[in-house]
This record gives sequence, structure tokens and C-alpha cells, in this order.
Amino acid sequence: MLYVEILGNLPEMARDEVRAMLELAGEEVVGQDYLLLKVTGDERVFPHLNRLGLAHEYGELIVEAKSIEQLLEKAEKAKWPIRGAFKVDTETMANCRHNVTDLPRKLGAAIHARGFRVNLSKPDTVVRVYCGERLYTGIRLRFFDPKEFEMRKAHHRPFFRPISLHPRVSRALVNLTKARREILDPMMGAGGILIEAGLLGLKVYGVDIKPEMVEGAERNLRHYGITDYEVKLGDATRLEELFPGRRFEAVATDPPYGTSATLAGRRRDELYRAVLRSIYNVLKPGGRLVIAFPADFRGEEEAGKLGFRPVGRYYQRVHKSLDRYFYVFEK
Repeated sequence: MLYVEILGNLPEMARDEVRAMLELAGEEVVGQDYLLLKVTGDERVFPHLNRLGLAHEYGELIVEAKSIEQLLEKAEKAKWPIRGAFKVDTETMANCRHNVTDLPRKLGAAIHARGFRVNLSKPDTVVRVYCGERLYTGIRLRFFDPKEFEMRKAHHRPFFRPISLHPRVSRALVNLTKARREILDPMMGAGGILIEAGLLGLKVYGVDIKPEMVEGAERNLRHYGITDYEVKLGDATRLEELFPGRRFEAVATDPPYGTSATLAGRRRDELYRAVLRSIYNVLKPGGRLVIAFPADFRGEEEAGKLGFRPVGRYYQRVHKSLDRYFYVFEK
């Protein structure tokens, strides 16, 4: 059994991103306690979990208990796959029902009594304890360093526009499509979604109606070492003409939200409807579209008219003048 600790800013999206990746590996989420997910799988699922954007870490779940006393009792009998020296680190979640003040010391002593060395400053292995409705302890296998995502934020790219999704969110949009080989962003802007997809080893296709965006996105992709890409100048409402005969495995995009300049002079809702129709026409049957719309646009209704099936919807308040939904649709 494994655990995944998800981030709390978009928890439903984070949970479903984990589910999407597990589905690719034939595994599943079998339990949740606030931000801790219990998932099935072994080392074969690691490449899929390594793709995650909205996760803090994952690891091997060793003990689950109803009380501190039960956790310590189980810990004395458990098999601990500890390499080198260890330390115990506690995560007190918002729904924690137990007094874990002294738990790191007690658990550390129980594990030390099994013959393992303690090193609080430079441990080789981190034993994690999570306090929620129940108590959980496990071995951390992968920590998702936020610095790796921060270095890809818009202002660090050679070409940027200040309005851009956070790289963690872009990564999650890619993963929610369940893409294995390729992905299309028909309104790519500076290429943030394509960067995350390309770093996952997917072939990326991008379209934008502005020449400076096409040139800029290409600069950004090259900057991050992505070479398997195809970006085009064109209209997202005419994708069939840009990619004649092509059908894509997955589509993820974050359309512009407001001004006549960003919408190329077209009415917003009319543009969104036309883009949805064009995406539907170039998406393979069973393929997924992940797309963001302002909350006042009836995204699910408009997509449903075309034949899309809703899979997920996640609300995000951006600032006082913009709140939006991220939608997952399946053709």
C-alpha cells in the first residue's frame, strides 16, 4: 500500500489527478483522510506518480491506527524498509483528532529499538506520520520540491506574459487528460501547458493566433530542453484545417478570458463555443479535453451539446473579478 499527500489549494483536482495517473497503471485510490490518499500499487506505479503536479509527496504506507497506542504497538512489529539513518517527521492535518506532540520521540524510540540509527539533521530515510481522523505512518519515497515548479513560473521564462497558470496547475491539467503520447493546446499563449507536457515526455502540439506567441512559445520550449514539438500560427476555431486528417489523444488549454484584444476581437462566448466544436472534431473517440472557463460561462452545458461527457469540474477563485472552473470532458 502507498500513500500520496496532495496539496490543499485545489484538493478535488489534486485527488482526481492522482486517480488519473493510477488508472494509467491499473491501480486506484482506496481511501482518503483529508489530504492523505491511500492508494494501491508498488514500484511499477512510481513513473506515473512521478508525473504529479498537485502533490506534496508519496511513499510506502507502513502502519494505520485508530490511536497513538495502537500505532506504537503496530510499529514495534512492522517491517521497516529503512535505508541508513532515519528521522521521524509529523504532519498534523487540519482534521487531526490526536495529541501528537510527543509522538515523533516515542515512534523514533520504537524504531530505534529495532536496530535502526537516528540522524535528525541528515537522515537517509524520512519516516512520515500523518494525523487526521486516524494516524498513519510510512516511508517517504518522493518529495515534490516546489522549487522545481517555481523555476518554471512565467517570469523565469525567456518569453513570458504575466497572466499564466502556475506550473503545478498546468501539470495537473496535462495529467487529467491521461495522455500517454501526445497533447494539443489550441490556445497555447506562451506555452506553459506545453512545457509541462513536454517535460513528461509527451509530444506537444500548440496553436496560437498571434505570431509573437508562437515565436515565444517555441523559445520557451527550447529553453527547457523540449524538442519533440510542433507549434503553428492559426485559429483555434479551425483546427481541422491546421491538422488535416489528424485526431489527437488529448487536449488541454486555458483560453483567454476577457478583452477584445486577447480574444482577437471576437465575442467571448461565441469564441468558446467555436473552440469547443473545433476541439471535438480533432479529438479521438475516448480522448479527454481539460479546459478552463470563467464561472459565468456554462461550460458543461455547451460541451454537452456537442457530445462531450463531463468527467470533472473544479472551482478556483483567482481574484475579485475572476473566478473559474476547470472542466474535464471525455469524447
